[in-house]
Amino acid sequence: MRQIIYAMQFIGNAAAMAGSPSVLKATTTASSCSITSTVGPEGVRGELRTTKGDKAIFESEVTLTGETSFRESGTIRFGDTPHRLHFSTVGGGSIGASADPRLKHGSVSWQLDSGEGQFAGASGLITSDFTISDTGEVIDNHFGLIFLP
Repeated sequence: MRQIIYAMQFIGNAAAMAGSPSVLKATTTASSCSITSTVGPEGVRGELRTTKGDKAIFESEVTLTGETSFRESGTIRFGDTPHRLHFSTVGGGSIGASADPRLKHGSVSWQLDSGEGQFAGASGLITSDFTISDTGEVIDNHFGLIFLP
């Protein structure tokens, strides 16, 4: 059994689907990147740098289940390839106010339901920590641990 970890920052938009104000369509992309976390005398700092490589494309459907809760399912495609992960919410996601009045802040865990290409037969979990602005802009930070057969 092999393991793959990944960390990426996805940026894009979320908007209500026509005719269904409680269902949002989220579409975001992430560049290939490296993330550095450094611990020193001042505490911790993090840095994200774009690196050479393709983009990942994320699409999901978010169903609001309460004022601060939701369920989600979707697909992440890595590059212009057949390598895809299909996921759904573990339990429920949480969203609420943030320290910035223009942003909502939330988190969710997803389970892998299936995969294609490199991810055929994969299992694992992805965590998402995100913000959504009052104009629908999404910044979504993923950390995934994928098990391959």
